[in-house]
Order: sequence, then structure tokens, then C-alpha cells
Amino acid sequence: MALPIPSSSRRTTSLQDTSESEKLEAASSWDALEWTKIEPVSRSILDVNLDFLLETEEFVVQGYGVVLVNTDEAGILIVTNFRLIFLGEGTRNIIGLGTIPLATIEKFSKMAARVQSAPRQYDKTPSRRILQVIGKDMRIIVFGFRPRTKQRRAVFDALLRCTKPASLWDLYAFTSGPSKFNNTNPRVRLLNEYFRLLGKGSYFASMSMIENGSFTLYNDMWRISSINSNYTMCQSYPFALIVPKGISDEEVIQASTFRARCRLPVVSWCHPGTGAVLARSSQPLVGLMMNMRSNTDEKLVAALCTQLSGMSGVRRKLYIADARPRKNALANGAMGGGSESSSNYFQSEIVFFGIDNIHAMRDSLARLRDYLDTYGATSSDGISSFLRHGGWSWGGGNLSSMSASVSTLGDSGWLIHVQNVLAGSAWIAARVALESASVLIHCSDGWDRTTQLVSLASLLLDPYYRTFSGFQALVEKDWLAFGHPFSDRIGIQTVTCSSSSPFELTRQSSAGSFTSSPIRQSSGSFTSQAPSSSHVQNSNNYSPIFLQWVDCISQLLRMYPFAFEFSSDFLVDFLDSVLSCRFGNFFCNSEKERQQCGVSEACGCLWAYLSDLRASEGSSHVHYNLFYDPLKHDGPLLPPAAALAPTLWPEFHLRWACPSEAQAGELEAQCRKMAIKFSELQKAKDVAERKYKEITTAMESLSAELRNEKQLNSSAMNLAKRAGKEGEAIKRAVQSLGCKVHFSSSGDCTVGFESNPAETPQKFINSTSKRKSDVTVQHDEKSDLSVSITVMAEDVIPNDPIGRVCETLCPLRTRDGVCRWPDAGCAQFGAKRELPAPILSQYLVELHCSGKDLSRFRLRCCSEEIRVFFFFFFFTSPEIKWT
Repeated sequence: MALPIPSSSRRTTSLQDTSESEKLEAASSWDALEWTKIEPVSRSILDVNLDFLLETEEFVVQGYGVVLVNTDEAGILIVTNFRLIFLGEGTRNIIGLGTIPLATIEKFSKMAARVQSAPRQYDKTPSRRILQVIGKDMRIIVFGFRPRTKQRRAVFDALLRCTKPASLWDLYAFTSGPSKFNNTNPRVRLLNEYFRLLGKGSYFASMSMIENGSFTLYNDMWRISSINSNYTMCQSYPFALIVPKGISDEEVIQASTFRARCRLPVVSWCHPGTGAVLARSSQPLVGLMMNMRSNTDEKLVAALCTQLSGMSGVRRKLYIADARPRKNALANGAMGGGSESSSNYFQSEIVFFGIDNIHAMRDSLARLRDYLDTYGATSSDGISSFLRHGGWSWGGGNLSSMSASVSTLGDSGWLIHVQNVLAGSAWIAARVALESASVLIHCSDGWDRTTQLVSLASLLLDPYYRTFSGFQALVEKDWLAFGHPFSDRIGIQTVTCSSSSPFELTRQSSAGSFTSSPIRQSSGSFTSQAPSSSHVQNSNNYSPIFLQWVDCISQLLRMYPFAFEFSSDFLVDFLDSVLSCRFGNFFCNSEKERQQCGVSEACGCLWAYLSDLRASEGSSHVHYNLFYDPLKHDGPLLPPAAALAPTLWPEFHLRWACPSEAQAGELEAQCRKMAIKFSELQKAKDVAERKYKEITTAMESLSAELRNEKQLNSSAMNLAKRAGKEGEAIKRAVQSLGCKVHFSSSGDCTVGFESNPAETPQKFINSTSKRKSDVTVQHDEKSDLSVSITVMAEDVIPNDPIGRVCETLCPLRTRDGVCRWPDAGCAQFGAKRELPAPILSQYLVELHCSGKDLSRFRLRCCSEEIRVFFFFFFFTSPEIKWT
């Protein structure tokens, strides 16, 4: 919304003042307040926390001890440059009913009333000081002020100044600037929508395209014309128009002169499959005798009847839908207007919808507002009769006098008008969808009833317009670009061109023909004096045309809850933003005026604001329709006549008069909470599933590792068995040399030579120690067995078993006793074949397994003699293969 979210209105005990006034008791109506005992309180606005103020919103004046008569609440009334704000006295919370943007105020007045308590005391009873505020959003607010104070006058004068600024640029939207709510130029967005309609969605508009005029794309039947790029042909039409491809720009200009305000027939929407179109224009200038004709206008209208797809030579039918009652169309002939004759337009049929004009709509809404205020729970006269008085009286009168006191809902005529607009739009949509016919729609000027029918029929036909982005495109195309006079209809300032000043502020007034007194005679408790002064902002140009159109959409949303991406709450916030004039999108009366004033650059964008609200909470925001299913209604909506019986729009019509009963969306709110909870559970489920997958993956990985470890363990066991066998073989080989091998539990191996049992045996120690005297056999990349043997000899070796082996088994020894390896150490010692003690005292032997085959070893010795010894030893073993 354009306002901060107010706290819900709650009944409070009346104003308290600690020193200068007595405590007021809660009463059934505001007349029980003892006004004479309330003295003015001298306080500064600085005592109030102003955090609720918007950016650049400034305090103007305030009043203390003010009573909101509708709900018997006392508080502080503040006037800013944007709003009238009412704060609860105790809580300092914003009370929604008493807080209204200045631009939403239709009119306000100050009054005085007396209580008829007793005939003799009549003159002694002080009059009540009352300020009545009537809003464009269906509320009538009454504030009560202390007598003999100047607070009411101060507030009244501030409202006069702030609601009637000296120029358009003094409005709050220009003061606050674009802030963070920037958006693209509306003309760029209009071109993008045109490209979509022509099937050129791959093109994207830009300001440079607009400046150089390169946006004139076309398809087989239609083209975008730049004939109105400077608004010289029609000031209330957009800069770009979609016209039949076979009509030249010269013919477009000629045809425009035959239509009121030069609003010639142009295409607003085209069916992507059948080629049928919705076109719009103003009334033709046929005159009183209806005998005026225009060949170019007839040619242009005939061009809307393109050839039917797949049917050679067959032209589609054209319906000319005149939104006015027939008698009104004939009456306009006296002023040069009128309606078409089907005999002059090719294959056409004229249909009158009988929708009343803007004045009837204005009066109807006023009667509806008065009805709701009279019979609502927060009546502006302070007597919410049914809820406050036990139910025997309504609106200050008994049940029998109910219909006589005020107009009833049916008498207001509002629902009948809404039904007429709905029925006309549904009929148009049916002709396009069922007959593939084209429809030309117009009223008098082609910017009120015409816009309602064209845009609502487009929404029924095209599912895109039932989304957020499509709704924005629809409003900007048919309402803003095609010149609905928002300044006149909403009742805000506009600019007009004159000889003295190119931009001169004019006050476009609205409906002021009706009166709605807040002090009713029905209760017999009060008599009201004539207003001492009043302020009526608007004249006969004010009319709730746009409000009525949004009301029609709310009716469709009720009938088709699955067809719309947006909710009823979105429509309420959107309408409030339009009426508040916080943003500049709906300023002025045409695209040309907004361009001249630079509104899009100087003011914030309403669409960006609403989009920012939705982004703050995502899909759980109240603007989203929980039940939206784009597949359920992916085609046109064609409601039958029986379904077009409208009802009051609770979220908008009843929110101020009947706040409890206005909670028609409470069920939706509960569903939204359930949807949010479901979304949270879904997210938790997704997290749990991801964790489950991660754990499952980890378990599979661990299982794979465990299998690998088992395989490695099995391999190690096999290797250990093979190593045991090889160890036995080595033991047997060593024992064959006359040595004894002893294995200890620690793994050490002692080898003793048996050549001389009397001698001290040498020791071969198998160890994993890393001492320098030891040799640790390192693993190769493919080895699985390492053997480290340290041989330590005694100082004196009386016998040489190695020499004996060398002499008998040496394969390098020839028959004649000559050694084939003369460089070997053993050859150098001659026949003795004895190794000296220093050589035998320290040497290393390393055995390495090659790969996993324990029968393949690589021998490396620090001494050639010992290498020869082991060569002889292993060479004769069948279990060992040398590499």
C-alpha cells in the first residue's frame, strides 16, 4: 500500500490527561464525552515518535485530545505534506480508519452540533466542534475537537493548503522524487507490448529506437505507425499506434478528422491465432441527421475485417459496440456526434450496451458510500447502532424505518453498473473467441466506458493480462497511453496549455452534487448546524471509472480464483496507491502531458514499489494468489450471464464501515499460513533428502573402502603365507651350508656356522631397526617382502666354510683350477679361498622381492665376495629364480 501498515483499529477508553483534564469514561457514543472538562494540553510534536513518516514526509500541524467519532477513540491528529494521520493516545499506533492520504480526500468540512438533552438546558450545552472528511476510498471520517480551542481551525487550514497546492510540482510525488522506485520509460514498455501483440516478442524497445523512429515493425496484417509521434494528430493518443497494414499514414490522418477529438479507430489487441482484433475509437461525427460520412474512416474500419484464417475470400464479421444507451447516442447527434450506420460500414452490426455516463457512476458511488456508513459498524455519527445498542436499532432508527432513512444498497445502483460493464465485456470476448469476429468499441470520447470494455475484454481473452506483468502492460496500454483523463476523474491537479503559460495549473473538480451529513436526525439526539465552511475539491468531471473497472476485476477473481496470478489484496493496494498520488504514474490526463512534465523521471514508479513489496516476501506475499493455476485457465474466460451477478467487494467496500465483516480474505490468509508452513516443511524435507543422499553416498564410499581393505587384507594374508614358505626355504638353504638358524619370539634370527662347533657362532640378526650397523631392505613400488641380515664375525675365524663352498661349487672355476673371475676377491686369495676377518666383519646382504612373486629376488651386497657366496647358494635352489 501507499501507507505504512496501520495497526488495527481497537476500541480504547477515551483520552487521559494527568494534570489538566479528568479521565474520560468509555461511552456508547461520542456525545457522552465531557468536553468542557478537557482543557487544551500544551505539547510539542517532538514528543511523538515520528518513525512512521515516509521519506521527505514533513510535519505541518497537530491536534491533541482529538476524538475519532467513528470508534470513540481519542488521540493525536497530525497533518503532513502527504497524509492526515491519527495516532492512538495511549499506544501512539497509527489508527487506519483515521489515517488517509491528502489526495484520497474527496472533500472535507467543519461543522458544529448541539445535543438536545433538555429544552431548558439547550443553550447551556456547548456545541461539538466537528471536522468531517470524505474519502474516495469509501470512508467518511469524523473528528471531534475540544470546544473553545483553535485546533480544529489549525487542522482545517492546513488541509486547505496541503490539498490544494499552488502547482502540480508541489505534490508529494515530486517532493519525494523517484527514490529507489525507478523504472523504464512507459513509452518503452508500451512498444514492448506492441511487439508482443504483433508476434515480434524477440525485439526489445529502447529510447534510441523511439528517438530514431525505428519502432515501426509490422506483420502480415498490422503495423506500428509513428504518425502521432509528436502528438500532433491526436493529443490524447499515444505516440505509437497499431493500424491495418494496408492503410497509409495519410489515410490515418484523414480518418482522424471524422472522429471526436481525432480519436480514430486503432487496434488495441489482436488474437495471435485467428487474427481477430479489439479496436477502439471515439464516436463518429455523423451529425444530427446522421448523414455525414467519411470514406477513409469507412475504409479504415473495413480493414479491421481481415480475411478469416483458412477460408479464402471469406471476411470476418465486425461488431461496432457502442457503450452508451441508444438514446444518449442519438442525443449526442445534436452536438455533432452520434453513432455509425451499419449500412455504411462493411459487414458490420451495431450493438448498444446501455452503460451510464460518468455522472451516474459518481452519484451511485456516493449513495453506496452513504449506505455503508449508515449501516456499518463504524458509522461516522458515532452510533454503530446494531453492534453498540444490542441490535434493536440500525443506523439510529428501528427496522421499520430503515429503508425510509437512507437509500438501500439496491437503490445505489452500483452493483447494476458493475454488472453492465461485466456483461458488455463478456459479450465482446465471446464474439472474438467464438466467432473470430473483430469488435470496434467506442462511447462518446472513447476514454471512459470504452477503456473499461476494451481492457476488461482483453483480460478475459488473454491469459497474459491475468499475471502481474500482463496487468501492468494492460493498464499502461489501455488506460494511460490511450488517454484516460486520470487528473479529471481522480480529482488532482493537471496542466493545460495556454497562451500566457505553457503549463498552467487547473483544478479539475469532481462530484460535489451530493451531500452526506455525518450527523443524522434519526436518533433524535443531535441537530446539526450548517457547515461554517467547506471545501469541495472536485467538480462534475470527477468519476470513479477506474475504481469501477478494478471492482469488475475483483468480481472475476471471485468467479475464477485459479485464473489470476494476483490476489484481491493486490488490487486493494494497487487502487490505494493510485488514489494516494504517492507516485506519478497516474498524473495528468494523457501520455503527452506526462511527457511534457517529465513525470516518469521526476517521480517514483508505482509498479516498482509494488514489485519491491512482493520481492520482500517472495511467493508468500499477500499479493500472490495462492490458488493460481495457469494451466487450468490457459484460454479465454467466457462467463455465462447467470454468473455475472456481482456482490460488494468486501476487502475494499467494507474495510472501513465493517472491518470485521471485511475479512472475506481471512480464509485465504489461513490458507496462506498453511501454504507457508507447507513450504517450510517442503524445504526441511528437501534438506533431509539431501542429507540422506550425502549419508548414503558416504556409506557407499565407506563400504567400497571396506571391501578394498578386505581385499588388501586377504592379499596380505596370502603374501604372509608365501613369505612363510620362502622363509622356510631360506632356512633350509642356510642350514644346508652347515648353519643353524634360530628364530626368537621378537623376530630376531641367529645363524651359527657348524663347521667348527667349538668356535663361537657368528650371528645374523634379522631386525627392523634403523641403526647404521643394520641394513633394512626397502620396499620397491612392487615389493612385498624385505629381508635385512646383519652379519657380524668374530675377530678370529679358524675355519672358512665360505672358502670350501667356493672351491667346490664355484661355476667360474675351470677344470684346471683357473678362476674365470680374476678380479673377484676370492680369486685374489688363491686356493685358500679364505676371507680375511676385516672383510667378513661387516657386510650387508639385501634381498628384495620383485613384484608379488616371492620366488623372484634381487640380490645386492656390499662385497663381491659375499655376493658370490649367495649367488652360489641361491643358484642351486630350484625355488629361486634370479633377475
